[in-house]
Amino acid sequence: MRDGILIGEGVVLDARPASFLTRGLAFTLDLLVLLAFALATVVVLFGSLESLTLDMATAVVIALSVLVMVVVPTTVETLSRGRSLGKLALGIRVVRDDGGPVRFRHAFLRALVGVGELWLTFGTVALVASLTNDRGKRLGDMAAGTYAIRVRGGKATLAPLAMPPFLQAWASHADMRRLPDGLALAARQFLGRAGRLHPASRARLGQDLAAQVEKYVAPGPPPGTHPETFLLAVLAERRDRDWVTARRQQALAAEQAELLHRLPYSVPDPSR
Repeated sequence: MRDGILIGEGVVLDARPASFLTRGLAFTLDLLVLLAFALATVVVLFGSLESLTLDMATAVVIALSVLVMVVVPTTVETLSRGRSLGKLALGIRVVRDDGGPVRFRHAFLRALVGVGELWLTFGTVALVASLTNDRGKRLGDMAAGTYAIRVRGGKATLAPLAMPPFLQAWASHADMRRLPDGLALAARQFLGRAGRLHPASRARLGQDLAAQVEKYVAPGPPPGTHPETFLLAVLAERRDRDWVTARRQQALAAEQAELLHRLPYSVPDPSR
């Protein structure tokens, strides 16, 4: 892709974590947009209500706070795959620890933890956490298993993985759902630089990674399978399953959107 992220692959290699300054500027832009949205909402709500009691005003403020601090950031990051308006302007993206695109649960955890570390403490907790983490993670990233990367001027990603034909039947029936993202990323990085490693180091690292990955794959590969071939098959199958899941979710979302716009039974549709 243009910005160096293989969403279908679900893995990013040589992705540099975004600096705290860049993330801070992106958050500032997002904050300005959110405040403008909140102000416009307040003007519309209070302008449309003739009389407002104290209890009603309190309920409106609470609902608006939840909307601005949790609902909107979660929705934007989920739909944009980790790129809010501020992040888009600064050229960064939030991804999973294995480089894959964030989903609803990642965005929701980031927003939920962000209420305390960004909003209630004016960003001081996020500042301390980011400065002490080698990937610049704040607490929300640690909870969600994500981090922010730079997507402008990065190094090119490696070629996509190809499934070994003689392992395709085995891989299609293997259970690998428990494979941790971090371990999958380590295996992908190893395969990407295996050709530049010393033969002895390459063999040792390949065997070690294959042994770790095999703990999360059932049944195990056919006897005699080379460690690197085993890793290649697992990562290729994992990528393909993520792709199928994403397409299924897109189809379901399109179907639900069609149902929402469909008129009730027996009501004629003048547009058809």
